[in-house]
Amino acid sequence: MNTLRTFILLTVLTLVLVFVGGMIGGQGGALIALILAGVMNLGSYWFSDKIVIAMYRGEQITSGPLYEVVAEICQRNQLPMPRVYMLPQPTPNAFATGRNPQHAVVAATEGILNILSREELSGVMAHEMSHVMHRDILIGSIAATIAGAIAYLAHMAQWAAIFGGFGRDDDEGSNPIAMIALAIIAPIAAMLVQMAISRSREYLADEGGAKLCGNPFYLANALRKLEMANQTMPMHRVNEATAHMFIVSPLRGGGIASLFSTHPPMAERIKRLEGMRSLP
Repeated sequence: MNTLRTFILLTVLTLVLVFVGGMIGGQGGALIALILAGVMNLGSYWFSDKIVIAMYRGEQITSGPLYEVVAEICQRNQLPMPRVYMLPQPTPNAFATGRNPQHAVVAATEGILNILSREELSGVMAHEMSHVMHRDILIGSIAATIAGAIAYLAHMAQWAAIFGGFGRDDDEGSNPIAMIALAIIAPIAAMLVQMAISRSREYLADEGGAKLCGNPFYLANALRKLEMANQTMPMHRVNEATAHMFIVSPLRGGGIASLFSTHPPMAERIKRLEGMRSLP
């Protein structure tokens, strides 16, 4: 169901791109914006592991409880062993990155070892390995590319409103008020859809992680602890562009801000996990 939802949301993003491109610059305008966004996001996708690890000063490890848990998950499920990194952060959290399962990275903060049992840590790292298996970095990059192209077109719409439109395939002049509205609404709509894709992938990673570690309650209990810890002791110097990568959002936000959250409600995630049957 979450896979189907992801496909539908990506289709919606594409349709928004085509519509906005046609309104502003015709097919040529949409194509140029897509190429520009694609180049930028391709670089981020290809080098995401190096960029994010350097950003959070991660150090690669080859032994210890975290490494052993990841190795156990990979051995049990016959998965390629990723590189494992430890982040010097007291707030417990974890993420996965890398362009494919053969070039994957999983990372966790030092603080996660202080509050989780070995079983709960297994649930968290299984969640991250599920992201790797489902190639969520690639899917997120595609969504970011399309959303980025829409943002570029929205910027073009601002100039179109000033100079009366450009690159249209018809002879009618553009409505400056409509262009301004388009410049405001289109990127917000694209961002909401992009966030919805991210939330769908989190549900899918929760389900996949429960299967990889063998017990959905391992991850459910871990999420409950991680959510509480991040509310009382949020991470410092978090780059908002990387917030979606973490298993628990490192950013504070409530009310209307939750509409723009990259993570689904924690209560719903835990409810779904606890509703799963125990796995062998």
